[in-house]
Amino acid sequence: MLDEMDRRLVAALQVAPRAAWGDLARVLGEHERTVARRVQRMLAIDAIRITAAYDDLRSGVGNPVHIRVSTEPGSVDATAGILAARPDVRGVFAITGTADLWIELIASGSDHLRHLHGILADEIPATPGVRATEAQVVLRTFTTVADWHAPLLGEEEVAGLRALVVPPLAELPDRVDFGGVDRDVAEILVRDGRASYTQIADELGISVPTARRKVTWSLERRVVRPRVEVEPALLGLRVEAQLGLEVRPAGLDAVGTALARHPGVRYCAAIAGSRDLLVEVCLAHEMGLYRFVTQVIGGLPDVVDVDMAFITRAYKRGHLLKDGRLTRSPHDAP
Repeated sequence: MLDEMDRRLVAALQVAPRAAWGDLARVLGEHERTVARRVQRMLAIDAIRITAAYDDLRSGVGNPVHIRVSTEPGSVDATAGILAARPDVRGVFAITGTADLWIELIASGSDHLRHLHGILADEIPATPGVRATEAQVVLRTFTTVADWHAPLLGEEEVAGLRALVVPPLAELPDRVDFGGVDRDVAEILVRDGRASYTQIADELGISVPTARRKVTWSLERRVVRPRVEVEPALLGLRVEAQLGLEVRPAGLDAVGTALARHPGVRYCAAIAGSRDLLVEVCLAHEMGLYRFVTQVIGGLPDVVDVDMAFITRAYKRGHLLKDGRLTRSPHDAP
């Protein structure tokens, strides 16, 4: 479905989702019309979706919770569809191992732990097909999918693309007072990560300079991050795995920071649960995963233990429903 040039364009958009076609073309050494035509085609066939993701903790949107779900025999697809329909569920994946599904849920509200209790004690267990659950609450994220790009570009290309991105503040706040017009602007970016300043201004009834200032404010503080949703397999990365790491407390920060720099790591977070770190990796083949575990993780002395589960299917990613390798509207029924 995607050829080599398409994949390089997707990787470039992952680095700079809001970059102008001409700037992307210049960095990649392609013609502007070719870049625009190819990206529009990939959008039209639902191979990619350019959206945005909140930094849940910094923006106050909610607290991410990862839940492993064991299902009744033969109910994985049906149960995944029901869970994917929940608006508070950001991701649903089928996995191998002792559990059958992995879901990412955003517990919102000022009293999110009390809210989470109701979800875990009543709502999720009452879902048809659910047999057992295990929840892990995120304490800190080291890297997210919005930070990741497929390793298909040269260092100079990545540097050139990063120069097109609004840089973060030198010291990012732990929490941002986030509401009003700023929240409205962020919601537009979630719907369309490439929405122009003019489009935002027209929709909200503000001036174009105000729209530009509001977008820059959010991007500088990393309360919302433009991102490109695409199935990794379309980029030649056919092996996805979820790894749970047991780490010595004194080394948790160092291990999380080191893994976040690896090009195969899409997500890395410290969690409160049976494990200390949750890591999602995307690699080209199983041997790459073997090397990652034995050489990369094996080279970190503070890692005590690791378990692995392959991700065999995505039903929902980043609040977007999946249909095989295609991305559907978040408002479509699963």
